[in-house]
Amino acid sequence: MIQFRTRIQFVVSAILIAALLVIGCGGGQMAMKEKSLYERLGGVEAITAVVDEFVANVAGDTRINHFFKETNIPHLKKMLVDQICQATGGPCEYKGMNMKDAHKGMGVKEADFNALVEDLVKALDKFKVPEKEKGELLGALGGMKGDIVEH
Repeated sequence: MIQFRTRIQFVVSAILIAALLVIGCGGGQMAMKEKSLYERLGGVEAITAVVDEFVANVAGDTRINHFFKETNIPHLKKMLVDQICQATGGPCEYKGMNMKDAHKGMGVKEADFNALVEDLVKALDKFKVPEKEKGELLGALGGMKGDIVEH
């Protein structure tokens, strides 16, 4: 009886040790946390490059560039970088206006918003941002549409 109990304890201990090794050492990916979208995008430098390209696209887009004719472009770029950085899990802190107040009275229509998104997608494509990350970023920013578009 003692030998049987010892054998069961050994088997249970072996199973527990094996389970701890699989969980703790991670059978690889189970224990590893996925990187933030910010990290997967390449951090603040990559976000800044995309924002620079995006703003250049908007400047050349006659459908919407009139919305930005009085805009302080360096300030706009900084605010966009901070906003995207924060929204994707980065260390930046967006200190600008909320989207509703920032766009109040501008008369932004859905077609204008869609043109803006097209210009952003062009910038993301230029830098070969993978589809998964592009979709996550557009999803995070797409939630702002209701605060930007005036019906």
